[in-house]
Amino acid sequence: MFEVRIHGRGGQGVVSAAEMLSVAAFEEGKHAQAVPSFGSERMGAPVVAYVRIDESEIELREPVLEPDLLIVQDPTLFTAIDVFAGLREDGYLLVNTAKSMEDLGIAGVARKLPAGNVAAVPATELAMRHLKRPTPNTVLLGAFTAMSDVVRIESVFKAIARKFPGELGDKNIAAAQAAYDATRAN
Repeated sequence: MFEVRIHGRGGQGVVSAAEMLSVAAFEEGKHAQAVPSFGSERMGAPVVAYVRIDESEIELREPVLEPDLLIVQDPTLFTAIDVFAGLREDGYLLVNTAKSMEDLGIAGVARKLPAGNVAAVPATELAMRHLKRPTPNTVLLGAFTAMSDVVRIESVFKAIARKFPGELGDKNIAAAQAAYDATRAN
């Protein structure tokens, strides 16, 4: 089973990202589960969502405590909560930022992970360019597919199109493709 934990703030599409990732897995015939976790449920408050993907049925229902992959949609959370809690030592880290891990103050954590398992993607900037909105969720899903072989980018595109039909979906797919390309290039 591959487990993902997505951290962000209310309004960044954390829950939607989890849903789309699970739909992408379904597109490939896999079993998936997306579970949101809300605190105060207000714009800007920390939000967490969990995704599980497996070849067989998933019976777990509790939060993901030891993620294989951690997606951080808002790097200001590094000083607010312990987003790294439980991250597997062979895990992946995907951060929405144009800064280096050193500049974020997380170089020590990043160095402990295997080579190629850490990526920084300026997802908010890419979202502004393609969507004219600061929502990094679909952008980071594109980067996710470039980092791992859990789901294919084409499946993510289908999930995005299902969530956002028409022109909005096309723009989100273009943003996800840009992140995929940028992540593959690094």
